Amino acid sequence: VQLQASGGGLVQAGGSLRLSCAASGRTFSSYDMGWFRQAPGKEREFVAAISWNFALTYYADSVKGRFTISRDNTKNTVYLQMNNLKPEDTAVYYCAGSRPQSGWNINANYRLQGSYGYWGQGTQVTVSS
Repeated sequence: VQLQASGGGLVQAGGSLRLSCAASGRTFSSYDMGWFRQAPGKEREFVAAISWNFALTYYADSVKGRFTISRDNTKNTVYLQMNNLKPEDTAVYYCAGSRPQSGWNINANYRLQGSYGYWGQGTQVTVSS
């Protein structure tokens, strides 16, 4: 599957953005999906994840209550709604896909970059204070 992230931009603190990740291929609906981000000078970190069947969603503590991950399998797209953005949310955001039966949901593996075999190109989010 190929992933294409979009929706990033410049927003003031307290504002909102919705990121989209469009996937190619007919197997998207069977993939668990995640969002990660990488700020300048920092390592890439987990943001949010959603299971293939919508049943499970997970969030980093830093975004819980502000970000919402969702997906539309009819459109082969996963979303990240980001509200009440803060300057510390500034980063390049990446979407990622995990193959079925990869152990994604075991031992919080959804937080690990290595659990995802497919990555989008990233979209820049900049939050000004």
